[in-house]
Amino acid sequence: MAKVTFNNKNAVFFQALKADVEAYFKTNGIKKTGNIKLYAKSVVLLLLAIGLYVGLLIMPAGFFPGVPMALLLGFTLAGIGFNIMHDACHGSYSSKGWVNNLLGLTLNALGGNAFIWKQKHNIIHHTYTNVDGIDDDIAKSPLLRQCHTQAWKPMHKAQHIYIWVVYALSSFLWVFLMDPIKYFQKKIYTTELSNMNATEHIIFWLTKVLYIVFYVAIPVMVVGWQAWAVGFACMHVAMGLALSVVFQLAHVVEETEFVPVAQNHLLIENEWAVHQIKTTANFSMHSKFISWYVGGLNFQIEHHLFSKISHVHYPALSKLVQARCKEFGIAYHAMPTIASAISSHYKFMKELGIKPDANQLIVDKGTILQGSLAA
Repeated sequence: MAKVTFNNKNAVFFQALKADVEAYFKTNGIKKTGNIKLYAKSVVLLLLAIGLYVGLLIMPAGFFPGVPMALLLGFTLAGIGFNIMHDACHGSYSSKGWVNNLLGLTLNALGGNAFIWKQKHNIIHHTYTNVDGIDDDIAKSPLLRQCHTQAWKPMHKAQHIYIWVVYALSSFLWVFLMDPIKYFQKKIYTTELSNMNATEHIIFWLTKVLYIVFYVAIPVMVVGWQAWAVGFACMHVAMGLALSVVFQLAHVVEETEFVPVAQNHLLIENEWAVHQIKTTANFSMHSKFISWYVGGLNFQIEHHLFSKISHVHYPALSKLVQARCKEFGIAYHAMPTIASAISSHYKFMKELGIKPDANQLIVDKGTILQGSLAA
């Protein structure tokens, strides 16, 4: 992995913003971790998921109500990922480490692996957001072209159409393909995977086996392989679409910036916090339902700046962030609705699908390098 550093010597913006945030929590006498609203939501989501799972096993087979219930189960599992797993793996769900570690394993219950995800997301993505060549979240080439500095392929002309199929398959591929690849290659894109101790190896294989038992073996024995196949597919389509779309709207849209890794050592001109704001976007900030369901990930700017603070506090923190951004002349990207965010993502992916001529590609790379990098 290329060595990339940020110009944090005079990080005056983030110093001022952190002071505002610390003052907010001190003045209001509240913890930075989750509260009763988060705990109540967690109970609702977990009970709903269990209820839907059991219901699909014991109710008579058929399109109704099987397919709608399987789709709802997929969306519910995504909600567990957004709200419980995400906060827990960031250490912001509870002030107690063991609670965070335990609830972080809800990702394993969804078929993923908390150990791998923490390095992929917490360390790599949150540090090198939209850095092409390091950030695994925008490393889907050659299937997808997610920024201008990535190689263009003829199939990208249609990527704005087939991305929805890719997103629908994403959670299935994550469980059965991407996690095993990272595990065996001991690598997350261009970054070496941290050594897994014996416990983590056991957790990886045990939870993968349990996933097969609960999501494949038991349903097939109870309802038959045909009904299981339809329900399993519906569940993953819903979960994959929900997870993929929400995370794409945060970074791969017209408003955000990207930085390519084109040298052995790069010093990004901006301080880390400014880089996070330039590469991240919010959406539907005034929708209580969206905020509830996606676990505050529509406040992605606040999350990237303060990932160890629970998402339940992001609406309040957003006012502080916007005020400091205005003071320092930093653009704060926020789209009014989820529809406008999806539209921006669609347009951007369509734009990236247009074949660039050689001169334009050189200009694009040169502009980004001159604007974002310093030797």
